[in-house]
Amino acid sequence: MTPREATGTAAHQAAVASDRDTPDRPSGRRFRGAVAAEWTKLWSVRAPYICLAAGLLATGVFTFYYGSIARINDHPVQPVGHAAISSTVLVQFAVVVLAMLTVTSEYTTTSMSSSLLWVPLRHRVQLAKALVTALVFFSAGTLFAAVGTAVAWGPFSGCASFDADETAGQAVAVGVYYALIAVMTVGVSFATRHAAGALTVLFTLLWALPSTLVGLGGPALLAINDWLPHSAGDSVMRGGAGTPYGPATGILVLLAWTLAAHLAGLYLLRRRDA
Repeated sequence: MTPREATGTAAHQAAVASDRDTPDRPSGRRFRGAVAAEWTKLWSVRAPYICLAAGLLATGVFTFYYGSIARINDHPVQPVGHAAISSTVLVQFAVVVLAMLTVTSEYTTTSMSSSLLWVPLRHRVQLAKALVTALVFFSAGTLFAAVGTAVAWGPFSGCASFDADETAGQAVAVGVYYALIAVMTVGVSFATRHAAGALTVLFTLLWALPSTLVGLGGPALLAINDWLPHSAGDSVMRGGAGTPYGPATGILVLLAWTLAAHLAGLYLLRRRDA
């Protein structure tokens, strides 16, 4: 054996022994590392800043318009938080776009392969992305609702009531709704892997289908609409007032949709190459 071969063999044996002696990191630390990586990736590009700014701007414009229309048309007095709740039908797509991009952009640039090499357990990658987007949009959604409520108060001009506890609860409920929509979007994005496919599915589920069912009317179609994600979220955000069921049922329906999307995305992620 030449001196070079002997040196190489010794180095290999030392590396093997080092790997054997080094204890595996606890699973919790690995997951925290995956979450930290997703957090860093999210804020290293412009997309989150653009989407959050667009969501805040759209909330402000929508709630100002909502309050103005309520005053002009002399609508019955309603909680001022209803303006921010109504804005979710539009602003939720800022949530969808950003949550979708955390997945589909990696497939577009082929960096998903690197993500799965760094974190080989695929469910951990998906769960880390879901958790990061949920935290971002729970915080952002609560802030959007608070800002929208403040903006709407002036245009309402006496056509709205204000109760601090109710308003705070509605703002938190908006944050919860956005967080669950973000997690649902991550699941759908892993299932489709393409931005166009994910947007088509979510646009249909969150806006086109409900609009069609309500527009056509009829007890059967309206009953179907009641169990779609946005209707369930509306029940949660309004505390069951004027909705077909209470907030507890609404949150269960939302969780069911979110879990179904998450499991579908995980199933297809495990069956296909990155």
